[in-house]
Amino acid sequence: MQEFISLYNENREDIEKFLIETLRNNGQIMHNNEAEIQRFFRVFPSLELVYVTDSDFVQVSSNIYKNRRVEEAKGKNRAYLVSKVEPKEQNVSISSPYISSATGETCVTVLFYGEDYNYFFDFNLTTLLTRFGLVERHPLFNQFSKGFYFIIGLSLTFFSVMSIGYAFYDYFLQLVHPAEYSLESVFKPIVALTMGLAIFDLAKTLLEREVFFKAYSDKKDESRLLSKFLSAIIIALSIEALMVVFKTALNDPTQMLYALYLIIGVALIILSLALYNKLVIRDGECKE
Repeated sequence: MQEFISLYNENREDIEKFLIETLRNNGQIMHNNEAEIQRFFRVFPSLELVYVTDSDFVQVSSNIYKNRRVEEAKGKNRAYLVSKVEPKEQNVSISSPYISSATGETCVTVLFYGEDYNYFFDFNLTTLLTRFGLVERHPLFNQFSKGFYFIIGLSLTFFSVMSIGYAFYDYFLQLVHPAEYSLESVFKPIVALTMGLAIFDLAKTLLEREVFFKAYSDKKDESRLLSKFLSAIIIALSIEALMVVFKTALNDPTQMLYALYLIIGVALIILSLALYNKLVIRDGECKE
């Protein structure tokens, strides 16, 4: 969610001013009547949760959502949330974006101090930015994208498991036929295991970022992902090159030149990755 948080911080002053002014203008419905409080959802399409506490920050209302209420939340002490908010104006404080334990979504909390009660308003960050025209998001396309990435992530996981399974299958197949057992019988499973690991790492990252939304990638994250993936590829190619060297040395030394080409190729990949990481780090330092 780094991209959305950065976008929010860039426009934070305008967004906070809008939220504060709108809440003040609708102060007449700000009391301990849950039916009246629910009218705020008509004012704020980005509002996802409202609850009321007493002066000691003990919750006295239900968790009020747009179409439902959760009674179990009554009696909870919300004093810990006070440390997350920053005073903005008289009797109003606003938090930085964080992941809500109630909804699991990234939100911004506005705390409005009343005479007898305190009012907490949780605004969904993505919807809030959409309402301000800072991001464009079509719900149907968003669900389609998540579903597509989910299928691709599962498919990659499946082939990762197949690659690992093949490594063990091929090794035990060679093991039960001692006549065919050779140095290649050890190298091939290692290459398959390494590729399986690289594919699984790619699938895990894809599912985390595009399906479960643990984080949106920035340049440093992309660099780490590419480095991890290419490192696995480099290890696999290095093992393959070593295997080619042994095979050609034992069977046909005149073909050793092809093994050299493979080793040079691996070296070029390592140099390219090192250069890429250096440029990414330099770019990040310049921006900071």
